[in-house]
Amino acid sequence: MSLYYPYLPKNSSLNSFKSVTTASIQEKLYGDIITGSYPYSSSISVNYFSASDSSYQSEKKYIYALKNILNSYSSYSEHYSYSSSLKWDKATQKIKLINIPSILFGSSIDKGSVGLEFYVSGTLIGKLQDKNKNGELIEVTGSNTGSVAGVVLYNEGLILITGSWSLSDSHTEKYIYNPSTNDNPKWIYWGAGLNETSNTTLTSSYNLTFDGVNYIPSLTMFAHANKGEFNHSNNPTYAKFEQIISKPPIVSRHGYFENTRIEIKNTIQYSYENYTGSLEKQTYISKIGIYDENKNLIAVAKLAKPIRKPENRDVTFKLKLDI
Repeated sequence: MSLYYPYLPKNSSLNSFKSVTTASIQEKLYGDIITGSYPYSSSISVNYFSASDSSYQSEKKYIYALKNILNSYSSYSEHYSYSSSLKWDKATQKIKLINIPSILFGSSIDKGSVGLEFYVSGTLIGKLQDKNKNGELIEVTGSNTGSVAGVVLYNEGLILITGSWSLSDSHTEKYIYNPSTNDNPKWIYWGAGLNETSNTTLTSSYNLTFDGVNYIPSLTMFAHANKGEFNHSNNPTYAKFEQIISKPPIVSRHGYFENTRIEIKNTIQYSYENYTGSLEKQTYISKIGIYDENKNLIAVAKLAKPIRKPENRDVTFKLKLDI
């Protein structure tokens, strides 16, 4: 089990944890190590805000706190604007807020990947899709196709649904119970009953899909092999095979001596059959060593396919290492 070390000042107002009693904390001495454990769970939450919750001191404060963020997204679409003299005012609108924890999507939500579905008795009656990749949740299936029913805050992992039209009114049974009265299915009731104690659902179910974007820090390096460099190899296959047997190195108590007249294997291809072109030293690079400032080998990059290195050509390798 992984442990973490939370910071807790002694004799302060922050004198307890959720799973630790105040008494047990006060028993700790100065310098004692307090540990916690992972994993903690995260889940998607939904909150419904009625039109009457217009004051920033009320539950609508969560929407009020998003005013600057919503306006900063308005360059993507006018539907992000917090208020419009002709259309809406999010301070008085009915809004369903869907909160997706960052652990589920990473750095941001991928544009165009968000989709919401509304089911009643197992039948799909409505679907929203961010099909224009600008954050507008457009109804593609339902009673008001083409209309914008909400917006997505990609970086914050928040979805605001404002569509208040009925998705189905052909049934006598009311499927959604909102805090005041029974009502027909509407987008603002999406997710009702998931974690809202005041709302319950009858035969309704929901689906949410999205993709996450996770930015990984990486280190980019370049390895250069200039003309005339790295065109010799100590690999036995660099020499003619028959010489390895006929001209072995001399080993004695005085030393180890290799034959200085071993010929290099000519690997130059020629257009004519049974004819070998002029010798040109060339190698096939299959590995690249990475060294630190003290010339210590710290890593080896392996190529998927060996690269030919002739004497008259510069070769540059681009190496990318995820940190």
